[in-house]
Amino acid sequence: MDNEYIIYPLVAAFILDSLLGDPRWLPHPIRAFGFAIAKTESWFNHGKSLFLKGMISSIILITITWAFFFALQQVSKSYPVAFYIISTLFVFYGLANRSLITEAMKVERRLQKEGLEAARQQLSFIVGRETSKLDKNQIRTAVLETLAENLSDGVVAPLFYSAIGGFPLMLTYKMVNTLDSMIGYKNQRYDKYGRFAARFDDIANFIPARFTAVLMTLITFSWRGFTFIFKYGRKHSSPNAGYPEAALAGILNCRFGGTNKYHGEMVEKPFIGSHVREITHSDIIKTTRINSMVCIASIAILVLLYL
Repeated sequence: MDNEYIIYPLVAAFILDSLLGDPRWLPHPIRAFGFAIAKTESWFNHGKSLFLKGMISSIILITITWAFFFALQQVSKSYPVAFYIISTLFVFYGLANRSLITEAMKVERRLQKEGLEAARQQLSFIVGRETSKLDKNQIRTAVLETLAENLSDGVVAPLFYSAIGGFPLMLTYKMVNTLDSMIGYKNQRYDKYGRFAARFDDIANFIPARFTAVLMTLITFSWRGFTFIFKYGRKHSSPNAGYPEAALAGILNCRFGGTNKYHGEMVEKPFIGSHVREITHSDIIKTTRINSMVCIASIAILVLLYL
């Protein structure tokens, strides 16, 4: 793939994301992904051979996603203006930096202005844990964990796959990630059916999660954050999410993890970090700035690689 086919849409999409975020009025392919996943799950997640059914349905959805966007890319290359518009649009769809920060700040603003109940409700839109009984510190901790984990899933990983295979591979990754977020749970309903999707997502995020963590410590000049990657990165129940969370815990010198309720079940996660302290408004602001700097640094690195 010619370098300009990657660089120009990447930079233009970042500018669009910075300006627009993820406006709800704009049709989004992730919603189509979610609809397709929900429909196939309703068709196949019952009876016997649930793992096999889940694996086959996931492979079909992933393959169709790549084939559709690859065909669109190849056809549009015959019309350079159309190609750059289409490529920019879909890279923009795959990048979630501003929307991630916006959603985190909505929780923080409601916590400051409207109190615990409003913040709990807002937080429930972006986390899987039950939020109805969380206190102020737990709410802010959840926001920080979400910012760290989704910095990899929603920013660095999509950029990584865009650099390798343009918007078709970027959106294929988004399908993989959406599959994991919808059916990759270890509960009675999804344990067998969603197991393949969860493992595939683990593989897809292996390099991006670790790159994200290292980049976070480099841009903040945090030696403690770097050491936390090796000390705590593997302690998370996820093989990937622990790395950016460990980096952030080291940068902020705080502690993540502990017991939370997910889908009616208490889940005890290992602690990441050892310094127990109150999470403050300034921690939230600092972390949103780290996310933005990591996004900018990632794009700058990719541009330099392809110049």
